[in-house]
Amino acid sequence: MRISAGEHRGRRLQSPKGAKTRPTSDLLRQALFNVLGARIQGARVLDLFAGTGAVGLEALSRGAASVTFVEADRRAVASLQANLAALKLTERARVLAGNALQTPARLQAAGETFDCIFLDPPYAGDLAIRCIETLADGRLLSDNGALVTQAFHKTALPDRVGVLRRAWRRRYGESSLTLYTKEAECG
Repeated sequence: MRISAGEHRGRRLQSPKGAKTRPTSDLLRQALFNVLGARIQGARVLDLFAGTGAVGLEALSRGAASVTFVEADRRAVASLQANLAALKLTERARVLAGNALQTPARLQAAGETFDCIFLDPPYAGDLAIRCIETLADGRLLSDNGALVTQAFHKTALPDRVGVLRRAWRRRYGESSLTLYTKEAECG
């Protein structure tokens, strides 16, 4: 697995052995950043279910200001920290070892917001939907922020939930990417 673009293009990333972590493929990462476009420049990014950090590291390589990684698996956290150190990106990153369903509430309570949130839960079960519902009030997203969810292509994600509206969805093999944006408030 390598970083595909930006300052660290071509650099190899380490990942833990075993099938517990499913790194985001090069194709999906390229599609993701094509959708986000210039929005990633200077962005504050939240990478939930970060795994080895491939998406967040790619964001940093492409000019994101900072990335907060959230991952529960200790081996994945160790690989992520090793990748950050090898790329000399530790100053622009924060790694939170914890539950991706519970951590957003703590970040909201601290008043944090992010320009881009990437969500890539395990495909089994309903974690993608539960996480989107957790983020539905939009308080973690900046006004022009984007939530991108990677899920199994057969997972039926909502068109709207809270202030989030699905703006885009594409299938890539067994996976899909879905982009949510905040709806403008009426008033």
